[in-house]
Amino acid sequence: MKKIKPGPGQESVWDYPRPPKVEPFKGHIRIVFEGQVICDTNEAVRLLETSHPPTYYLPKESFKDGFLEPNKHLTFCEYKGQAHYFDLVGRKTRSQNAAWFYPKVSKGYELLENKIAIYAHTVNECYVNNEKVNAQEGSFYGGWITSNIVGPFKGAPGTWGW
Repeated sequence: MKKIKPGPGQESVWDYPRPPKVEPFKGHIRIVFEGQVICDTNEAVRLLETSHPPTYYLPKESFKDGFLEPNKHLTFCEYKGQAHYFDLVGRKTRSQNAAWFYPKVSKGYELLENKIAIYAHTVNECYVNNEKVNAQEGSFYGGWITSNIVGPFKGAPGTWGW
């Protein structure tokens, strides 16, 4: 693994902290599913963790009604607590476990309260400040890759041992 040196205006995921840091995001987020904008907000926060592109958490109320369906899937993060999941449900498509949130966040992660994160690969398009996002590889991490973020990124086969 060779770290990529960030250029002007770029961030390296290898400069992000562990444990992860949550910070307000002063930008615009838009998500498109089945050709419809299902989320559009300027009220996001982002989670930054070593070796991962940012994960964006969006206010529940910024999602259009009827697309998020709670399911029984749960996971646990040693830092944030227990995550609960949603399926994304459209007219033609169901994306299982596409989004998650922490109903009771751990101390230090209060900015995530009432916020939902979504895997970019489960929808048609995600945008950060009108730039189309590339999804972090794999189905474990939910990072969104834009041109101002450099890696390499964890998630692809062979990267678990980094």
